[in-house]
Amino acid sequence: MSPSLSHAVGCCLVILWTISGCGKSKPPPPPAPPQATSQDVPWFTEISQQVGLDFHHESGVDDSYFMPQIVGSGAALFDYDADGDLDIYLINSADRLGKTVPAPINRLYRREDDGTYRDVTTASGLGDPGFGMGVAIGDYDNDGYPDVYLANYGPDAFYRNNGDGSFTDVTSQVGVNNNEWACSAAFIDYDLDGYLDVFIVNYLDYPEPKVCTDSAGRPEYCGPSASPPVADVLYRNNGDGSFTDVSASTGIGAIRGRGLGLICEDFNDDGWPDVYITNDGDANFLWLNNGDGTFTESATITGAAFNAFGEAEASMGVTAGDIDDDGDLDLFMTHLRRESNTIYRNDGDAGFMDVTGASGLGTPSMRFTGFGAAFVDLDHDGDLDLVVANGRVKRGVLYDGADPQSTLRDYAEPNLLFLNDGQARFSEAGHLAGALGQRIGVSRGLVVGDIDNDGDLDVLITNCNGPVRLFRNDAPKQGHWLIVRAVDPALRRDAYGARVVVTVGGRKIHRTINPGYSYASSCDPRAHFGLGSAERVEEIVIRWPDGTIERFAGRGADQIVTLSKSLKLDPS
Repeated sequence: MSPSLSHAVGCCLVILWTISGCGKSKPPPPPAPPQATSQDVPWFTEISQQVGLDFHHESGVDDSYFMPQIVGSGAALFDYDADGDLDIYLINSADRLGKTVPAPINRLYRREDDGTYRDVTTASGLGDPGFGMGVAIGDYDNDGYPDVYLANYGPDAFYRNNGDGSFTDVTSQVGVNNNEWACSAAFIDYDLDGYLDVFIVNYLDYPEPKVCTDSAGRPEYCGPSASPPVADVLYRNNGDGSFTDVSASTGIGAIRGRGLGLICEDFNDDGWPDVYITNDGDANFLWLNNGDGTFTESATITGAAFNAFGEAEASMGVTAGDIDDDGDLDLFMTHLRRESNTIYRNDGDAGFMDVTGASGLGTPSMRFTGFGAAFVDLDHDGDLDLVVANGRVKRGVLYDGADPQSTLRDYAEPNLLFLNDGQARFSEAGHLAGALGQRIGVSRGLVVGDIDNDGDLDVLITNCNGPVRLFRNDAPKQGHWLIVRAVDPALRRDAYGARVVVTVGGRKIHRTINPGYSYASSCDPRAHFGLGSAERVEEIVIRWPDGTIERFAGRGADQIVTLSKSLKLDPS
């Protein structure tokens, strides 16, 4: 389908949606804002200083307006030492002129028994000095310890977890040599051979600073159209500790885009993991896995390349979740200010439909530039809410609360919280966001995970040239919860791509074991379920990555469980 035809179809869809309300005599009314109650307490409390997170992102901001300085960086929550709690890895961006002493490096913080975090960067060997953007976490050698892939401006880096608290840089040994400006990466077993492969999203061909100006003639960071796009890269895990670049043979390298974010999920429910790429100003990519070692780019034909008006948008971060309880994964992505963030409803064989207007997510996002995002059931009512990290890439209005000492205060924006009403309609809930909405920064990576193992998901947000902020989830809970870790003992690791379905009160809630989403980041790999008033689940069903389906007995709510794949299951 050509872009012009797609534009026409998109406009028709919008007109039909507006007139018919998707089969109704008039469009559904916008969701009413939440009514104030006695439980209107802040849902998030910042605890960064309290727990010892003293990290400050550095990208060497100067008067050159070097574009990578405004784009990064992400973070990861992962249990690097296998002690049962989540540690924090924070990505830094090098000072290219060498003005900052000591030079910026990535930082690893280990969670201690008392709930604080200790900087163990030196002992771990993870203090990578590259110009960092994104991070991916996955156990590539199936030894039971998660490894680290770093997406950098310039040469990427690959660190093997030695299992003793330390890491070794194995970039040259494993055969990974991506030297483009990479922004995001993810581990994916695309060929289902049991070994995790690596997908890297590259952004622009940008070797040197470019001179751009804003509408007032002032120097400003250039937009993506000033530089040519580059192709993304897929490395196949050979199973012997080495990787092979299969970008050409799989089809991934055939198309160039200005990529920023990605998510790996089985979007068409055929048992093979697919890859969705958010491109900055270009049509987004949906690489559908053909199951024979190749992919077909299908975003346009499935309706996920452009918005409802047939326009490409400045897509940054991306997340997915079953917001309407129909068993498939819907897509949400963040965009530049004056563009709304966009949500695509997955209609199965019918493809994706832009339902941003009907969802309530459009208008509140028009004033902001979104990066990281995550669907998460914050209050355990059984519905997925949404958290979005914002921060401009061009100067704009100065918000009260922006750090007056920051060199990027003209780029700072508040973050957003949206609540799901149970019918896939969302209301912006800044009055409940607490510290998450009050800390004004140039936010980029957004990572979710249960940092204190109390059953709810907390939020960590990185800020470009600013401090990391950890927000504890203090939302008044409307029900119970369950967290599931799905492990394949034959592979000795989390079963990335496993689909976990919990039955509660006759309702089936779908989640995926997948840490790679948001923007340039890696989240808690465990599946989290809000259960509402149910005090137990009736059944847990897991579709393992090899296609086998295993049923687990019901159990009580409010616990973290590890479910292991039976070694007797036959994938045939």
